Amino acid sequence: YEAIKQQYRPEVPEYFNFAKDVLDRWTSVEKEGKRSKNPALWWVDGAGAEVRWSFEELGVLSRKVANVLSDACSLQRGDRVILILPRIPEWWLVNVACMRTGTVLIPGTQQLTAKDILHRLQKSQAKCIITDDSVAPAVDSVGVECQSLKFKLLVSEGHREGWLNFKDLLKNAPSDHHCVSTKCQDPMAIYFTSGTTGSPKMAEHSHSSYGIGLTASGRYWLDLTSSDIFWNTSDTGWAKSAWSSIFSPWIQGACVFVHKMPHFDPSIVFESLSRFPITVFCSPPTAYRMFVQHKLSSYKFKSLRHCVSAGEPINADVMGEWKAQTGLDIHEGYGQTETVLICGNFKGMKIKPGSMGKPSPGYDVKIIDENSNILPPGKEGDIAIRVKPTRSLFLFTCYADDPEKTEATIRGDFYVTGDRGIMDEDGYFWFVGRADDVINSAGYRIGPFEVESALIEHPAVVESAVVSSPDPIRGEVVKAFVVLTSDYASHDPEKMMKELQDHVKKVTAPYKYPRKMEFVQQLPKTISGKIRRNELRQKEWRK
Repeated sequence: YEAIKQQYRPEVPEYFNFAKDVLDRWTSVEKEGKRSKNPALWWVDGAGAEVRWSFEELGVLSRKVANVLSDACSLQRGDRVILILPRIPEWWLVNVACMRTGTVLIPGTQQLTAKDILHRLQKSQAKCIITDDSVAPAVDSVGVECQSLKFKLLVSEGHREGWLNFKDLLKNAPSDHHCVSTKCQDPMAIYFTSGTTGSPKMAEHSHSSYGIGLTASGRYWLDLTSSDIFWNTSDTGWAKSAWSSIFSPWIQGACVFVHKMPHFDPSIVFESLSRFPITVFCSPPTAYRMFVQHKLSSYKFKSLRHCVSAGEPINADVMGEWKAQTGLDIHEGYGQTETVLICGNFKGMKIKPGSMGKPSPGYDVKIIDENSNILPPGKEGDIAIRVKPTRSLFLFTCYADDPEKTEATIRGDFYVTGDRGIMDEDGYFWFVGRADDVINSAGYRIGPFEVESALIEHPAVVESAVVSSPDPIRGEVVKAFVVLTSDYASHDPEKMMKELQDHVKKVTAPYKYPRKMEFVQQLPKTISGKIRRNELRQKEWRK
Protein backbone atom coordinates (compact mmCIF):
# COMPACT_ATOMS: atom_id res chain seq x y z
CA TYR A 1 0.00 0.00 0.00
CA GLU A 2 2.79 2.45 0.88
CA ALA A 3 4.49 1.65 -2.43
CA ILE A 4 1.23 2.30 -4.30
CA LYS A 5 0.91 5.71 -2.63
CA GLN A 6 4.48 6.60 -3.61
CA GLN A 7 4.11 5.37 -7.21
CA TYR A 8 0.73 6.91 -7.98
CA ARG A 9 1.39 10.26 -9.63
CA PRO A 10 -1.14 10.57 -12.45
CA GLU A 11 -0.45 13.22 -15.07
CA VAL A 12 -3.33 15.54 -15.86
CA PRO A 13 -2.68 17.23 -19.22
CA GLU A 14 -4.46 20.39 -20.34
CA TYR A 15 -6.46 18.48 -22.97
CA PHE A 16 -7.87 15.01 -22.42
CA ASN A 17 -10.55 12.90 -24.05
CA PHE A 18 -11.03 9.31 -22.89
CA ALA A 19 -12.21 8.07 -26.30
CA LYS A 20 -9.19 9.49 -28.14
CA ASP A 21 -6.47 9.24 -25.49
CA VAL A 22 -7.36 5.86 -23.95
CA LEU A 23 -9.66 3.81 -26.18
CA ASP A 24 -7.98 4.73 -29.47
CA ARG A 25 -4.58 4.07 -27.86
CA TRP A 26 -5.72 0.52 -26.99
CA THR A 27 -6.80 0.12 -30.63
CA SER A 28 -3.19 0.87 -31.65
CA VAL A 29 -1.81 -1.58 -29.07
CA GLU A 30 -4.25 -4.19 -30.36
CA LYS A 31 -3.17 -3.64 -33.98
CA GLU A 32 0.47 -4.08 -32.94
CA GLY A 33 -0.45 -7.47 -31.46
CA LYS A 34 0.58 -6.39 -27.96
CA ARG A 35 -2.75 -7.07 -26.24
CA SER A 36 -4.45 -10.39 -25.45
CA LYS A 37 -7.09 -11.68 -27.87
CA ASN A 38 -9.89 -10.80 -25.39
CA PRO A 39 -12.54 -8.45 -26.77
CA ALA A 40 -12.93 -4.94 -25.35
CA LEU A 41 -16.65 -5.62 -24.80
CA TRP A 42 -18.17 -9.10 -24.44
CA TRP A 43 -21.96 -9.05 -24.17
CA VAL A 44 -24.27 -12.05 -23.74
CA ASP A 45 -28.05 -12.12 -23.45
CA GLY A 46 -28.37 -15.54 -21.79
CA ALA A 47 -30.35 -16.93 -24.73
CA GLY A 48 -27.42 -17.63 -27.02
CA ALA A 49 -26.80 -14.19 -28.56
CA GLU A 50 -23.32 -12.71 -28.09
CA VAL A 51 -21.48 -9.54 -29.12
CA ARG A 52 -17.68 -9.44 -29.01
CA TRP A 53 -16.10 -6.13 -30.04
CA SER A 54 -12.40 -5.40 -30.18
CA PHE A 55 -11.23 -1.88 -29.31
CA GLU A 56 -10.99 -1.24 -33.05
CA GLU A 57 -14.63 -2.29 -33.62
CA LEU A 58 -15.73 -0.25 -30.61
CA GLY A 59 -13.93 2.72 -32.19
CA VAL A 60 -15.57 2.32 -35.60
CA LEU A 61 -19.10 1.89 -34.20
CA SER A 62 -18.78 4.70 -31.64
CA ARG A 63 -17.63 7.07 -34.41
CA LYS A 64 -20.74 6.16 -36.39
CA VAL A 65 -22.89 6.97 -33.32
CA ALA A 66 -20.95 10.23 -32.90
CA ASN A 67 -22.01 11.14 -36.44
CA VAL A 68 -25.63 10.29 -35.59
CA LEU A 69 -25.47 12.72 -32.64
CA SER A 70 -23.75 15.54 -34.51
CA ASP A 71 -25.42 15.15 -37.93
CA ALA A 72 -28.90 13.63 -37.53
CA CYS A 73 -29.46 15.37 -34.16
CA SER A 74 -27.39 18.52 -34.81
CA LEU A 75 -25.94 18.30 -31.28
CA GLN A 76 -23.09 20.63 -30.37
CA ARG A 77 -20.36 20.35 -27.76
CA GLY A 78 -21.88 20.96 -24.29
CA ASP A 79 -25.41 19.89 -25.28
CA ARG A 80 -26.92 17.41 -22.82
CA VAL A 81 -28.07 13.90 -23.76
CA ILE A 82 -30.20 11.67 -21.51
CA LEU A 83 -29.55 7.95 -22.00
CA ILE A 84 -31.97 5.37 -20.56
CA LEU A 85 -31.17 1.87 -21.79
CA PRO A 86 -30.79 -1.56 -20.19
CA ARG A 87 -27.53 -3.54 -20.40
CA ILE A 88 -27.35 -3.67 -24.21
CA PRO A 89 -24.27 -2.90 -26.38
CA GLU A 90 -25.75 0.38 -27.65
CA TRP A 91 -25.43 1.82 -24.10
CA TRP A 92 -21.63 1.55 -24.38
CA LEU A 93 -21.59 3.02 -27.89
CA VAL A 94 -23.54 6.11 -26.81
CA ASN A 95 -21.25 6.63 -23.80
CA VAL A 96 -18.18 6.69 -26.03
CA ALA A 97 -19.90 8.72 -28.79
CA CYS A 98 -20.79 11.46 -26.30
CA MET A 99 -17.09 11.73 -25.35
CA ARG A 100 -16.14 11.96 -29.04
CA THR A 101 -18.64 14.78 -29.69
CA GLY A 102 -18.14 16.67 -26.40
CA THR A 103 -21.84 16.28 -25.58
CA VAL A 104 -22.68 15.77 -21.91
CA LEU A 105 -24.12 12.36 -21.08
CA ILE A 106 -26.84 11.94 -18.42
CA PRO A 107 -27.50 8.25 -17.71
CA GLY A 108 -30.75 7.08 -16.12
CA THR A 109 -32.20 3.76 -15.08
CA GLN A 110 -35.13 2.08 -16.79
CA GLN A 111 -36.97 2.09 -13.47
CA LEU A 112 -37.53 5.86 -13.69
CA THR A 113 -41.19 6.91 -13.76
CA ALA A 114 -42.65 9.53 -16.13
CA LYS A 115 -42.44 12.04 -13.24
CA ASP A 116 -38.73 11.22 -12.72
CA ILE A 117 -38.05 11.61 -16.44
CA LEU A 118 -39.89 14.94 -16.53
CA HIS A 119 -37.80 16.22 -13.58
CA ARG A 120 -34.57 15.16 -15.31
CA LEU A 121 -35.52 16.63 -18.68
CA GLN A 122 -36.63 19.95 -17.21
CA LYS A 123 -33.78 20.32 -14.74
CA SER A 124 -31.03 19.30 -17.20
CA GLN A 125 -32.51 21.09 -20.24
CA ALA A 126 -31.39 18.06 -22.27
CA LYS A 127 -31.74 18.44 -26.04
CA CYS A 128 -31.82 14.72 -26.80
CA ILE A 129 -33.06 11.53 -25.17
CA ILE A 130 -32.07 8.00 -26.21
CA THR A 131 -34.13 5.06 -24.96
CA ASP A 132 -36.05 1.94 -25.99
CA ASP A 133 -39.67 0.79 -26.44
CA SER A 134 -40.27 0.24 -22.72
CA VAL A 135 -39.50 3.87 -21.72
CA ALA A 136 -40.60 5.77 -24.85
CA PRO A 137 -44.30 5.99 -23.79
CA ALA A 138 -43.32 7.63 -20.48
CA VAL A 139 -41.17 10.15 -22.39
CA ASP A 140 -44.05 10.92 -24.77
CA SER A 141 -46.41 11.48 -21.85
CA VAL A 142 -44.25 14.36 -20.54
CA GLY A 143 -42.32 15.50 -23.63
CA VAL A 144 -44.71 18.35 -24.39
CA GLU A 145 -43.66 19.99 -21.08
CA CYS A 146 -39.96 19.97 -22.06
CA GLN A 147 -39.22 22.88 -24.39
CA SER A 148 -35.50 22.07 -24.67
CA LEU A 149 -36.05 18.48 -25.91
CA LYS A 150 -35.47 18.51 -29.68
CA PHE A 151 -34.52 14.92 -30.58
CA LYS A 152 -35.78 11.52 -29.44
CA LEU A 153 -33.82 8.44 -30.52
CA LEU A 154 -35.41 5.00 -30.25
CA VAL A 155 -33.17 1.92 -29.93
CA SER A 156 -35.56 -0.62 -31.42
CA GLU A 157 -36.25 -2.82 -34.42
CA GLY A 158 -39.61 -1.02 -34.71
CA HIS A 159 -40.55 2.61 -35.35
CA ARG A 160 -42.49 5.16 -33.33
CA GLU A 161 -44.09 8.42 -34.36
CA GLY A 162 -42.03 11.45 -33.41
CA TRP A 163 -38.88 9.38 -32.84
CA LEU A 164 -35.77 8.80 -34.96
CA ASN A 165 -34.77 5.15 -35.25
CA PHE A 166 -31.28 4.73 -33.78
CA LYS A 167 -30.50 1.46 -35.57
CA ASP A 168 -31.45 2.83 -39.01
CA LEU A 169 -29.32 5.94 -38.48
CA LEU A 170 -26.38 3.88 -37.17
CA LYS A 171 -26.46 1.59 -40.20
CA ASN A 172 -26.25 4.53 -42.62
CA ALA A 173 -23.85 6.77 -40.66
CA PRO A 174 -20.27 7.24 -41.93
CA SER A 175 -17.51 5.73 -39.76
CA ASP A 176 -15.12 8.69 -40.10
CA HIS A 177 -15.36 11.16 -37.23
CA HIS A 178 -12.87 13.66 -35.87
CA CYS A 179 -12.94 13.57 -32.06
CA VAL A 180 -13.48 17.03 -30.57
CA SER A 181 -10.65 18.49 -28.52
CA THR A 182 -11.80 18.61 -24.88
CA LYS A 183 -10.02 20.23 -21.96
CA CYS A 184 -9.56 18.19 -18.80
CA GLN A 185 -12.09 20.23 -16.86
CA ASP A 186 -14.73 20.41 -19.60
CA PRO A 187 -17.98 18.71 -18.52
CA MET A 188 -18.25 15.07 -19.63
CA ALA A 189 -21.25 13.65 -17.75
CA ILE A 190 -23.95 14.48 -15.21
CA TYR A 191 -25.24 11.91 -12.73
CA PHE A 192 -28.48 12.52 -10.89
CA THR A 193 -27.63 11.51 -7.34
CA SER A 194 -30.42 10.93 -4.87
CA GLY A 195 -29.86 12.50 -1.49
CA THR A 196 -31.77 11.32 1.56
CA THR A 197 -33.74 14.58 1.40
CA GLY A 198 -34.98 16.67 -1.51
CA SER A 199 -34.97 15.90 -5.20
CA PRO A 200 -31.87 14.41 -6.87
CA LYS A 201 -28.91 16.73 -7.51
CA MET A 202 -26.96 16.88 -10.79
CA ALA A 203 -23.36 15.88 -10.02
CA GLU A 204 -21.20 17.05 -12.92
CA HIS A 205 -17.97 15.25 -13.80
CA SER A 206 -15.22 16.47 -16.09
CA HIS A 207 -13.32 14.51 -18.73
CA SER A 208 -10.45 13.93 -16.30
CA SER A 209 -12.33 13.21 -13.04
CA TYR A 210 -13.48 9.74 -14.08
CA GLY A 211 -11.32 9.35 -17.21
CA ILE A 212 -8.03 9.73 -15.29
CA GLY A 213 -9.24 9.60 -11.67
CA LEU A 214 -10.40 5.99 -11.89
CA THR A 215 -6.89 4.77 -12.78
CA ALA A 216 -6.20 3.92 -9.11
CA SER A 217 -9.46 1.97 -8.96
CA GLY A 218 -8.72 -0.12 -12.05
CA ARG A 219 -5.08 -0.79 -11.25
CA TYR A 220 -4.98 -1.22 -7.48
CA TRP A 221 -8.49 -2.02 -6.23
CA LEU A 222 -9.88 -4.07 -9.13
CA ASP A 223 -6.33 -5.32 -9.86
CA LEU A 224 -6.99 -5.38 -13.62
CA THR A 225 -4.60 -5.95 -16.51
CA SER A 226 -5.26 -6.11 -20.25
CA SER A 227 -5.60 -9.91 -20.03
CA ASP A 228 -8.47 -9.80 -17.49
CA ILE A 229 -12.18 -10.30 -18.14
CA PHE A 230 -14.15 -8.19 -15.69
CA TRP A 231 -17.85 -8.42 -14.82
CA ASN A 232 -19.57 -5.64 -12.92
CA THR A 233 -23.29 -6.26 -12.33
CA SER A 234 -24.35 -2.60 -11.83
CA ASP A 235 -27.48 -1.12 -13.38
CA THR A 236 -26.65 1.20 -16.28
CA GLY A 237 -28.37 4.13 -14.55
CA TRP A 238 -25.91 4.20 -11.66
CA ALA A 239 -22.52 5.97 -11.62
CA LYS A 240 -20.95 2.65 -10.58
CA SER A 241 -21.56 1.51 -14.18
CA ALA A 242 -19.34 4.35 -15.37
CA TRP A 243 -16.71 3.46 -12.75
CA SER A 244 -16.57 -0.26 -13.38
CA SER A 245 -18.13 -0.98 -16.76
CA ILE A 246 -16.29 1.75 -18.68
CA PHE A 247 -13.44 3.73 -17.14
CA SER A 248 -11.63 1.48 -14.62
CA PRO A 249 -11.45 -1.60 -16.90
CA TRP A 250 -10.76 0.22 -20.17
CA ILE A 251 -8.01 2.38 -18.63
CA GLN A 252 -6.29 -0.97 -18.00
CA GLY A 253 -7.23 -2.40 -21.40
CA ALA A 254 -9.31 -5.15 -19.76
CA CYS A 255 -12.36 -6.83 -21.29
CA VAL A 256 -15.73 -5.62 -20.00
CA PHE A 257 -18.09 -8.58 -19.66
CA VAL A 258 -21.84 -7.86 -19.65
CA HIS A 259 -24.81 -10.13 -19.06
CA LYS A 260 -28.10 -8.57 -20.17
CA MET A 261 -29.86 -10.10 -17.12
CA PRO A 262 -33.06 -7.98 -17.05
CA HIS A 263 -33.72 -9.09 -13.46
CA PHE A 264 -31.03 -9.92 -10.93
CA ASP A 265 -30.85 -13.70 -10.52
CA PRO A 266 -28.14 -15.40 -8.39
CA SER A 267 -28.35 -18.63 -10.40
CA ILE A 268 -27.55 -16.72 -13.63
CA VAL A 269 -24.56 -15.16 -11.87
CA PHE A 270 -23.26 -18.56 -10.69
CA GLU A 271 -23.77 -20.16 -14.12
CA SER A 272 -22.00 -17.26 -15.86
CA LEU A 273 -19.04 -17.30 -13.44
CA SER A 274 -18.76 -21.06 -14.10
CA ARG A 275 -19.20 -20.93 -17.87
CA PHE A 276 -17.24 -17.82 -18.92
CA PRO A 277 -13.57 -17.10 -18.15
CA ILE A 278 -14.39 -14.15 -15.86
CA THR A 279 -11.36 -13.30 -13.70
CA VAL A 280 -12.59 -10.29 -11.68
CA PHE A 281 -16.12 -9.75 -10.35
CA CYS A 282 -17.90 -6.81 -8.72
CA SER A 283 -21.36 -6.80 -7.13
CA PRO A 284 -23.05 -4.84 -4.32
CA PRO A 285 -23.36 -6.20 -0.74
CA THR A 286 -27.06 -6.94 -1.31
CA ALA A 287 -26.07 -9.41 -4.03
CA TYR A 288 -23.39 -11.11 -1.92
CA ARG A 289 -25.94 -11.48 0.90
CA MET A 290 -28.16 -13.33 -1.59
CA PHE A 291 -25.25 -15.39 -2.94
CA VAL A 292 -24.24 -16.87 0.42
CA GLN A 293 -27.76 -18.20 0.95
CA HIS A 294 -26.98 -20.70 -1.85
CA LYS A 295 -24.74 -23.74 -1.91
CA LEU A 296 -21.84 -22.34 -3.89
CA SER A 297 -19.70 -25.47 -3.62
CA SER A 298 -21.76 -27.08 -6.39
CA TYR A 299 -20.32 -24.51 -8.84
CA LYS A 300 -16.74 -24.15 -10.04
CA PHE A 301 -15.60 -20.59 -10.75
CA LYS A 302 -12.47 -21.79 -12.56
CA SER A 303 -11.10 -18.42 -13.74
CA LEU A 304 -12.28 -16.14 -10.91
CA ARG A 305 -9.38 -14.73 -8.88
CA HIS A 306 -10.53 -11.38 -7.41
CA CYS A 307 -13.85 -10.14 -5.99
CA VAL A 308 -14.87 -6.62 -5.00
CA SER A 309 -17.92 -4.95 -3.51
CA ALA A 310 -19.12 -1.36 -3.22
CA GLY A 311 -22.28 0.69 -2.79
CA GLU A 312 -22.72 0.25 0.95
CA PRO A 313 -20.80 -1.58 3.69
CA ILE A 314 -20.52 -5.35 3.43
CA ASN A 315 -20.98 -7.37 6.61
CA ALA A 316 -17.94 -9.29 7.89
CA ASP A 317 -20.11 -12.40 8.27
CA VAL A 318 -21.03 -12.35 4.56
CA MET A 319 -17.35 -11.90 3.62
CA GLY A 320 -16.44 -14.90 5.78
CA GLU A 321 -19.16 -17.08 4.30
CA TRP A 322 -18.20 -16.14 0.71
CA LYS A 323 -14.55 -16.95 1.44
CA ALA A 324 -15.46 -20.26 3.10
CA GLN A 325 -17.41 -21.31 0.01
CA THR A 326 -15.22 -19.88 -2.79
CA GLY A 327 -11.78 -19.41 -1.22
CA LEU A 328 -11.83 -15.74 -2.29
CA ASP A 329 -11.73 -12.53 -0.25
CA ILE A 330 -14.13 -9.68 -1.02
CA HIS A 331 -12.22 -6.41 -1.41
CA GLU A 332 -14.56 -3.68 -0.23
CA GLY A 333 -14.36 -0.19 -1.70
CA TYR A 334 -16.02 3.09 -0.72
CA GLY A 335 -16.87 6.08 -2.88
CA GLN A 336 -19.70 8.31 -4.02
CA THR A 337 -21.21 9.55 -7.27
CA GLU A 338 -19.37 12.83 -6.54
CA THR A 339 -15.97 11.14 -6.18
CA VAL A 340 -13.89 8.27 -7.46
CA LEU A 341 -12.79 5.54 -5.03
CA ILE A 342 -12.26 7.20 -1.62
CA CYS A 343 -11.09 4.15 0.34
CA GLY A 344 -10.42 0.59 -0.67
CA ASN A 345 -8.91 -2.74 0.24
CA PHE A 346 -6.13 -2.64 -2.34
CA LYS A 347 -4.11 -5.57 -3.63
CA GLY A 348 -1.46 -6.76 -1.21
CA MET A 349 -3.18 -5.16 1.80
CA LYS A 350 -4.29 -7.11 4.83
CA ILE A 351 -8.10 -7.15 4.85
CA LYS A 352 -9.87 -6.26 8.06
CA PRO A 353 -13.41 -7.63 7.55
CA GLY A 354 -15.97 -4.84 7.87
CA SER A 355 -13.45 -2.07 7.11
CA MET A 356 -13.52 0.09 3.97
CA GLY A 357 -9.73 -0.18 3.80
CA LYS A 358 -7.34 2.74 3.43
CA PRO A 359 -7.56 6.01 1.48
CA SER A 360 -7.19 5.88 -2.28
CA PRO A 361 -3.79 7.27 -3.33
CA GLY A 362 -5.48 10.14 -5.18
CA TYR A 363 -7.08 11.59 -2.04
CA ASP A 364 -6.09 12.94 1.38
CA VAL A 365 -8.92 11.48 3.51
CA LYS A 366 -9.51 12.47 7.16
CA ILE A 367 -12.09 12.13 9.92
CA ILE A 368 -13.08 15.64 11.03
CA ASP A 369 -15.38 17.27 13.59
CA GLU A 370 -18.00 19.97 13.04
CA ASN A 371 -15.26 22.65 13.22
CA SER A 372 -13.07 20.97 10.57
CA ASN A 373 -10.55 19.73 13.15
CA ILE A 374 -8.88 16.43 12.25
CA LEU A 375 -9.85 13.79 14.80
CA PRO A 376 -7.45 11.20 16.25
CA PRO A 377 -7.78 7.43 15.62
CA GLY A 378 -10.80 5.84 17.31
CA LYS A 379 -12.90 9.03 17.31
CA GLU A 380 -16.09 9.09 15.23
CA GLY A 381 -16.57 12.04 12.90
CA ASP A 382 -17.32 13.08 9.33
CA ILE A 383 -15.45 11.38 6.48
CA ALA A 384 -13.87 14.20 4.47
CA ILE A 385 -11.41 14.82 1.61
CA ARG A 386 -8.94 17.71 1.74
CA VAL A 387 -9.64 20.21 -1.07
CA LYS A 388 -7.56 23.21 0.09
CA PRO A 389 -5.08 24.53 -0.84
CA THR A 390 -5.47 22.23 -3.88
CA ARG A 391 -8.74 20.61 -4.94
CA SER A 392 -8.31 17.19 -6.50
CA LEU A 393 -9.27 17.07 -10.17
CA PHE A 394 -10.79 13.65 -9.42
CA LEU A 395 -13.77 15.11 -7.58
CA PHE A 396 -17.01 16.19 -9.22
CA THR A 397 -16.85 19.73 -10.60
CA CYS A 398 -20.10 20.96 -9.06
CA TYR A 399 -23.79 20.28 -8.68
CA ALA A 400 -24.74 21.67 -12.08
CA ASP A 401 -26.78 24.88 -11.92
CA ASP A 402 -26.79 24.79 -8.09
CA PRO A 403 -23.87 26.78 -6.58
CA GLU A 404 -25.45 26.81 -3.09
CA LYS A 405 -25.60 23.00 -2.78
CA THR A 406 -22.07 22.78 -4.21
CA GLU A 407 -20.78 25.24 -1.60
CA ALA A 408 -22.60 23.35 1.18
CA THR A 409 -20.31 20.33 0.62
CA ILE A 410 -17.26 22.34 1.77
CA ARG A 411 -16.33 22.76 5.44
CA GLY A 412 -13.04 24.57 6.08
CA ASP A 413 -10.39 22.86 3.97
CA PHE A 414 -12.49 19.77 3.29
CA TYR A 415 -15.14 18.27 1.04
CA VAL A 416 -17.56 16.57 3.47
CA THR A 417 -19.03 13.30 2.19
CA GLY A 418 -22.09 13.27 4.49
CA ASP A 419 -20.94 9.90 5.88
CA ARG A 420 -19.76 9.22 9.43
CA GLY A 421 -16.75 7.03 10.10
CA ILE A 422 -13.81 6.14 12.31
CA MET A 423 -10.14 5.64 11.46
CA ASP A 424 -8.32 3.02 13.52
CA GLU A 425 -4.69 3.03 14.74
CA ASP A 426 -3.54 1.26 11.55
CA GLY A 427 -5.11 3.86 9.24
CA TYR A 428 -8.08 1.70 8.20
CA PHE A 429 -11.44 3.47 7.83
CA TRP A 430 -14.70 2.09 9.23
CA PHE A 431 -18.14 3.22 8.07
CA VAL A 432 -20.63 4.20 10.79
CA GLY A 433 -23.54 5.44 8.65
CA ARG A 434 -24.90 8.35 6.66
CA ALA A 435 -24.76 11.38 8.94
CA ASP A 436 -28.57 11.37 9.13
CA ASP A 437 -28.78 7.58 9.70
CA VAL A 438 -26.87 7.60 13.00
CA ILE A 439 -29.16 6.94 16.00
CA ASN A 440 -28.85 8.95 19.21
CA SER A 441 -30.54 6.97 21.99
CA ALA A 442 -30.40 8.28 25.59
CA GLY A 443 -27.07 9.95 24.78
CA TYR A 444 -25.55 6.89 23.08
CA ARG A 445 -24.63 7.25 19.41
CA ILE A 446 -25.32 4.05 17.47
CA GLY A 447 -24.39 3.38 13.83
CA PRO A 448 -26.94 1.22 11.99
CA PHE A 449 -24.27 -0.83 10.23
CA GLU A 450 -22.83 -2.40 13.39
CA VAL A 451 -26.31 -3.51 14.55
CA GLU A 452 -27.10 -4.90 11.08
CA SER A 453 -23.77 -6.75 11.08
CA ALA A 454 -24.59 -8.29 14.47
CA LEU A 455 -28.03 -9.39 13.27
CA ILE A 456 -26.75 -11.03 10.08
CA GLU A 457 -24.47 -13.27 12.13
CA HIS A 458 -27.62 -15.08 13.30
CA PRO A 459 -28.61 -17.93 10.93
CA ALA A 460 -32.24 -16.70 10.83
CA VAL A 461 -31.38 -13.37 9.21
CA VAL A 462 -31.02 -12.78 5.45
CA GLU A 463 -30.65 -9.01 5.83
CA SER A 464 -31.87 -6.15 7.96
CA ALA A 465 -32.19 -2.38 8.09
CA VAL A 466 -31.73 -0.48 11.34
CA VAL A 467 -33.21 2.99 11.89
CA SER A 468 -34.20 5.30 14.71
CA SER A 469 -37.72 5.10 16.11
CA PRO A 470 -39.31 7.69 18.45
CA ASP A 471 -39.38 6.84 22.16
CA PRO A 472 -40.94 8.97 24.94
CA ILE A 473 -38.11 8.29 27.42
CA ARG A 474 -34.95 7.82 25.36
CA GLY A 475 -35.89 10.26 22.59
CA GLU A 476 -35.19 7.61 19.99
CA VAL A 477 -34.41 3.90 20.05
CA VAL A 478 -33.01 1.31 17.66
CA LYS A 479 -35.57 -0.41 15.47
CA ALA A 480 -34.67 -3.29 13.16
CA PHE A 481 -36.59 -4.32 10.04
CA VAL A 482 -35.61 -7.96 9.50
CA VAL A 483 -35.93 -10.33 6.54
CA LEU A 484 -35.87 -13.95 7.79
CA THR A 485 -34.62 -17.02 5.94
CA SER A 486 -37.28 -19.47 4.74
CA ASP A 487 -36.30 -21.91 7.53
CA TYR A 488 -37.21 -19.38 10.22
CA ALA A 489 -40.09 -17.49 8.56
CA SER A 490 -42.78 -19.55 10.34
CA HIS A 491 -41.26 -19.21 13.84
CA ASP A 492 -43.20 -17.42 16.57
CA PRO A 493 -42.46 -13.66 16.03
CA GLU A 494 -42.26 -12.82 19.76
CA LYS A 495 -39.78 -15.61 20.47
CA MET A 496 -37.80 -14.80 17.33
CA MET A 497 -37.54 -11.15 18.34
CA LYS A 498 -36.31 -12.06 21.85
CA GLU A 499 -33.76 -14.49 20.41
CA LEU A 500 -32.38 -11.88 18.02
CA GLN A 501 -32.27 -9.19 20.72
CA ASP A 502 -30.29 -11.51 23.01
CA HIS A 503 -28.01 -12.40 20.12
CA VAL A 504 -27.20 -8.71 19.42
CA LYS A 505 -26.50 -8.07 23.11
CA LYS A 506 -23.93 -10.90 23.03
CA VAL A 507 -22.06 -9.89 19.88
CA THR A 508 -21.97 -6.11 20.37
CA ALA A 509 -22.35 -3.58 23.20
CA PRO A 510 -25.72 -4.30 24.90
CA TYR A 511 -26.98 -0.71 24.58
CA LYS A 512 -27.05 -1.14 20.78
CA TYR A 513 -29.65 -3.91 20.70
CA PRO A 514 -32.88 -3.19 18.77
CA ARG A 515 -35.64 -2.46 21.29
CA LYS A 516 -38.16 -2.62 18.46
CA MET A 517 -38.31 -5.13 15.63
CA GLU A 518 -40.49 -5.74 12.60
CA PHE A 519 -40.30 -8.79 10.33
CA VAL A 520 -40.73 -7.95 6.62
CA GLN A 521 -40.66 -9.83 3.31
CA GLN A 522 -38.22 -7.37 1.75
CA LEU A 523 -36.47 -4.05 2.39
CA PRO A 524 -36.97 -0.89 0.30
CA LYS A 525 -33.93 -0.33 -1.91
CA THR A 526 -32.60 2.17 -4.38
CA ILE A 527 -32.13 1.16 -8.00
CA SER A 528 -28.50 0.41 -7.23
CA GLY A 529 -29.43 -1.97 -4.41
CA LYS A 530 -28.72 0.28 -1.42
CA ILE A 531 -31.14 -0.01 1.50
CA ARG A 532 -33.39 3.06 1.75
CA ARG A 533 -33.14 3.56 5.51
CA ASN A 534 -34.45 7.11 5.19
CA GLU A 535 -37.76 5.75 3.87
CA LEU A 536 -38.13 3.40 6.85
CA ARG A 537 -37.07 6.12 9.28
CA GLN A 538 -39.60 8.61 7.89
CA LYS A 539 -42.32 5.96 8.18
CA GLU A 540 -41.42 5.45 11.85
CA TRP A 541 -41.46 9.15 12.69
CA ARG A 542 -44.76 9.76 10.86
CA LYS A 543 -46.61 7.21 13.01
